[in-house]
Amino acid sequence: MPTDHQLKLPIGVQTFADIREGDYYYVDKTAHLHRLNEEGKYFFLSRPRRFGKSLLLDTLRCLFEGRKALFEGLYIHDKWDWKTQHPVIRLSFADGVMASREELDIHIRYQLTQHRERLGIESERPELIANDFSDLIRRAHQKFGQRTVVLIDEYDKPILDNILAHERARELREGLKNLYSVLKDADPHLRFVLLTGVSKFSKVSLFSGLNNLNDITLDAPYVSICGYTDEDVDSVFAPELPGLDRAQIKRWYNGYRWGGQDVTAVYNPFDVLLLFQKRQFGPYWFESATPTFLVEILRQRGVFTPSLDQLETEAELLGRFDVDYIATEALLFQTGYLTIKQVEEPMLGYRLYTLGFPNQEVETSLNQALLPMLGVENAARERKTLFTRLRDHDLAGLEVHLKALYAGLPHDWYRNNPIAQYEGHYASVFYSHFAALGINVTVEDASHFGKVDMTVDFAGHLYVFEFKVVEQLPEGSALAQIKAKGYADKYRAQGKPIHLVGVEFSREQRQIVGFDVETLPAC
Repeated sequence: MPTDHQLKLPIGVQTFADIREGDYYYVDKTAHLHRLNEEGKYFFLSRPRRFGKSLLLDTLRCLFEGRKALFEGLYIHDKWDWKTQHPVIRLSFADGVMASREELDIHIRYQLTQHRERLGIESERPELIANDFSDLIRRAHQKFGQRTVVLIDEYDKPILDNILAHERARELREGLKNLYSVLKDADPHLRFVLLTGVSKFSKVSLFSGLNNLNDITLDAPYVSICGYTDEDVDSVFAPELPGLDRAQIKRWYNGYRWGGQDVTAVYNPFDVLLLFQKRQFGPYWFESATPTFLVEILRQRGVFTPSLDQLETEAELLGRFDVDYIATEALLFQTGYLTIKQVEEPMLGYRLYTLGFPNQEVETSLNQALLPMLGVENAARERKTLFTRLRDHDLAGLEVHLKALYAGLPHDWYRNNPIAQYEGHYASVFYSHFAALGINVTVEDASHFGKVDMTVDFAGHLYVFEFKVVEQLPEGSALAQIKAKGYADKYRAQGKPIHLVGVEFSREQRQIVGFDVETLPAC
């Protein structure tokens, strides 16, 4: 809620009552929750980690338990039936790593026991976990005279923690399926159900007939149900903004969209809160727990890194996520490393999605993580050299640096990695090296006459790069194409020096053999 004085920053606070009673900032999400309550009964929401899903579920818990005082001054305060109080069962898989079905079952049984004690349900417990859960839902309804609310936090984490160990992941998936399958037959005893997590596993593989589960992940009315909007940052957190560059906050941390280019973009709350606390920009979200399986899967598949900022896909691939196959597009989108930049519907019911990096933090950090996958060792040292050459506009030094970079790629890397099977490897190393520096890089930059491979805008200068692969000797064709196509024409009005750089890679030597430069002075 808007304030004119500084409050406490709710970093890591996921308990709604603590925030409301502890003099913390709070961004009011209750309008979304009111809408959910009015629209249906069974819901599913996917959002990346550290986006406020746990706080959202705890807010719902307090609502259904009728804790009216906590909601004073919020949107929902005069719109909720506070006289009706529901028993709430909230299960969470956010804590710890479960490495077997036995550990998962113990974790589930412990939580069910806790809820029985909290709700005062004294009865003999069924032996099977599914029956235990079903019995708990039914008895809670009977005891309190109101249907039960079930909230499940990080429903998929046990599987994701083991996604590279397929047999174990399948085993854990079956254990969760055994639990979630209860919800279908428990319908007469349920008032409201919401499952949240990072990924979107298919209903067939995990929810066993729960066909009425409404996935609101991409629904326009709920795009900002988690995360902060520009309006939230400017109003709720207004006391924290002095001394920080507002445009850079947006560039670094805004940009997540669960819909087309016309929907509201949001910030990751974790980043914003850490920025306000530390008063300096950093990759806080990326460093907090980037899953190792992400980089490993990208390495195994030999992903062409320049395509990551303009990856085109269909809705089917965007939602294809399971133990036996995870579409690359789904993996990057659902984990938050890519977001929706554009949605097209060339014919009714058929949608094409263009994905890209949401912001500077993600583009820079992910490319830093991918450079070792591409064979670049001592990446931090190489970035420092690249920064120095660009800062000084030293193109001769840049050529020497890049040739040394390619010369340093281990020979065995080419034999053991699938990306080496196609020429895109050269461009992947080139792009990721620049993008990891955190400067303004655009790939496939369009003009009236075509698309140039890469442009860089840094320190008041523009660099226009075109790549060619030759057999052995340089041909000069890359620079010739830049000039013939007039790729630099659209930049002339900016009044910056423009460097045209044609880069030619030798397929035989695995090295840059041509680095032709022509500089156009500032207009």
